Amino acid sequence: MEPHGRDPEWEDEYASPPCFMHRTEPRSDQPALPDIGRQWADVKRWRKAERARLVKARLAIGPEDRRRFSESIARELDRLLGDVSGRIVGAYWPFRGEPNLLPWVEGLQARGIVCGLPVVVAPRAPLVFRQWRRRMPMTQGVWNIPVPAEGPSVVPDIVLAPVVGFDGACYRLGNGGGYFDRTLAALERRPYVVGVGFARLRIRTIYPQPHDVPMNAIVTEEGTTKRLATSSGC
Repeated sequence: MEPHGRDPEWEDEYASPPCFMHRTEPRSDQPALPDIGRQWADVKRWRKAERARLVKARLAIGPEDRRRFSESIARELDRLLGDVSGRIVGAYWPFRGEPNLLPWVEGLQARGIVCGLPVVVAPRAPLVFRQWRRRMPMTQGVWNIPVPAEGPSVVPDIVLAPVVGFDGACYRLGNGGGYFDRTLAALERRPYVVGVGFARLRIRTIYPQPHDVPMNAIVTEEGTTKRLATSSGC
């Protein structure tokens, strides 16, 4: 958590830190919550507001900068991952201004590497990665994101996870559906997970909760942040 003293920089840039909200008294017309439940409710409200702020900042990036940043992220992924021959890569279809890494993924496929895109198969269920190739039939998935209309499912060795926001401990703020964390929890063998996003989306902390799964690394156009064994959250 943040220290008890006032931090003007923090207060100017973000809303009140949610971890202190649970110290306020509940309204008289609402039942009292246990501290842990009230804290999580506060964190959820804070994340919703922060998510909206960060998506707005991401959408404000101009097309040329977004293209240039995406190319830099692709080069950084090559440096981080090295030779991925024989491995399965789970990618994503860019949504609401996310880095467009499809040209990089197509380059992997040209070298014979199998790639998959995530598909929501049921509400509140883990994602399934379905093999994807350029020009294959697509259909509209959740949030109208294109997904492969058919094809075999694959289990990725490496997963690219787009971030709405991220912190220095490699925790990811996603779109709020919870699909990604459920997917990682359900896999028998955890893949190497790389969060990808733009450097301006970094925040001090996402206030990680027990269900939040940290990334192995975060890649932006400015470089790579790797998670340390000693990294801790809120």
